[in-house]
Amino acid sequence: MEREHTRKHPPLTWDVAPPTVPEPQLALPIPGDEGIERKHASPPRRDDDREGHYVFYLGENLTLRYKILSKWVKHVDSVVGTFDRVLECWDCQTREYAVVKVVKSIQKYLDAAMVEVDVL
Repeated sequence: MEREHTRKHPPLTWDVAPPTVPEPQLALPIPGDEGIERKHASPPRRDDDREGHYVFYLGENLTLRYKILSKWVKHVDSVVGTFDRVLECWDCQTREYAVVKVVKSIQKYLDAAMVEVDVL
């Protein structure tokens, strides 16, 4: 008698483009905010998945500067790490490929990432 294998968790689909890519949301202007340069803009506000990872779609703009091309697998043991994800992006400003590390939205991981930024 053959047993059917059942999954405990549904297969991950975050690395597959959706049928239609949602348009990136543009931030509304804030009065008195006209002189501020948006060099380091944050991604559009949306809920994280249940583990705290930022939910993204291939082909969407992470920010006005970076467009997500794929999850990055070269020289990385795990693309979905314990506290981050590594994305291959297109830098629209420099017109070059870039790798962007997206940290899990949990305070201890955010603190560890800030220490890493200071070291680098």
